[in-house]
Amino acid sequence: MNSLTATGWRDPARTNVHGILVSVVVAVAAISLAEHYHVSAMLFALLLGMALNFLSTEGRCAAGIRFSASTLLRIGVALLGVRITLGQITALGALPIAMVVGSVALTIGFGILLARMLGYRTRFGVLTGGAVGICGASAAMAIAAVIPTHPEDSVKERATIFTVIGVSTLSTAAMVLYPMIAAALGFGREHAGVFLGGTIHDVAQVVGAGYGMSKETGDVATIVKLLRVAMLLPVILVITLAYRKQHAGSSDAPKPPLLPWFVVAFALIVAVNSAGLIPAVVQQALQTLSTWLLVVSMAAIGMKSHLKDIATVGVKPIVLMVSETAFLAILVAAFIDLAR
Repeated sequence: MNSLTATGWRDPARTNVHGILVSVVVAVAAISLAEHYHVSAMLFALLLGMALNFLSTEGRCAAGIRFSASTLLRIGVALLGVRITLGQITALGALPIAMVVGSVALTIGFGILLARMLGYRTRFGVLTGGAVGICGASAAMAIAAVIPTHPEDSVKERATIFTVIGVSTLSTAAMVLYPMIAAALGFGREHAGVFLGGTIHDVAQVVGAGYGMSKETGDVATIVKLLRVAMLLPVILVITLAYRKQHAGSSDAPKPPLLPWFVVAFALIVAVNSAGLIPAVVQQALQTLSTWLLVVSMAAIGMKSHLKDIATVGVKPIVLMVSETAFLAILVAAFIDLAR
């Protein structure tokens, strides 16, 4: 009996290990390149992974690549909760909280509306609007994980990859341009931090832009950005409830769970972290682990993708994401102007 149990545990590990190791190797290369060129590690992981697409089609790596693109992704998203405490959120005050909640909701709504006008499905607007409004590539992958899988699953994967490429590129451009825009609009250090934290897509780019202006700006920008990351929980809950309602009358389509396990884990980690029960050393280690898992999963998603599919997306998706980014920037700038 014991030998059977041991074999049962070993077999999945043997099946997945080669694909996981390949994904980790790509992630190491991506993070090294990102540190050297100061560009998103997820973008490098995606592009390097796409160059190794042949590994995911057959052979010993295929199962581990699928595991890395799904299970490791969900663990990495759950561990994002270690970056946030309720104290950080309440310290901002009512107005910035209202701004973040409103801007995330309105950006997703704008994304849905514009996507429909451009001839795309609602889910593409949710995916791109959520990525722009919340936390870039991490949000794109988290939202994609709760959107039900359909027969045209390759379409969903292609949309996810395009969104990650687009949001990473736009975030890097924003890191350079938005500090100049904040200065041109006459924002002080605190307001500049609110603007940068409320508009730039990825956490790393917010930190780079904020602390590039001043320590005070960087501190405010980081806290505002983490509040946007915290919006991942209610947004995913709303998306899940919407899809459950949509499939309520369908007997053959499986309903998504009320709350995916990784979202529950995210909320629990935020609660434990808010209570001060996670030592600083462990907190730092979990943040690093989360980053690595997300980069590893992005490498695996890249390996599951075909470059020729991404090359055929056309101009309209680019217009969609650029418009969402501009909409969010104008919205946050208008809020700051009213609050001054």
